[in-house]
Amino acid sequence: MEKVAIVGCGTYMDQGHGCPGEWRCLKAASQGEGTFKAPSEVVSFVKCQCPGRAVIPTLGMAAKLSEIKPEKIYLSSCLANAVPGCPYSSPEEFADLIKEKTGIDVILGTHDYH
Repeated sequence: MEKVAIVGCGTYMDQGHGCPGEWRCLKAASQGEGTFKAPSEVVSFVKCQCPGRAVIPTLGMAAKLSEIKPEKIYLSSCLANAVPGCPYSSPEEFADLIKEKTGIDVILGTHDYH
C-alpha cells in the first residue's frame, strides 16, 4: 500500500468552506478513488497556513515524528481547486516548490466528490 501525505488548505478547513478536515480526502485515499490509483495509507495530513511558508518544514517534521516518509504528496482538492484561489501561489507553483524541496512527487487534488 502506498504511503501518502495530504496537504489541505487551512483557510478552507478553518472557515468551514465544505472542508471539515477532510473526510473526503481520507475516503478517496482509503478507497483508491479520485486521483488515488489504489487504496493508500495516509501517513500525514498537514494544513497549509497562509502564506504557506511552513508547509515544507511541517511535512518534514511529520515524516520525522512518524518515522514514515510518504511516497507521494497530494494537494487536497480544496487547495488544488480553491475558488477563489490562493492569493500567494498557484497550486502548480506550490506543487513544484514542494517537489523541489522534498524530492517527492506531488499530485494536484484528491477527489471529485461534491
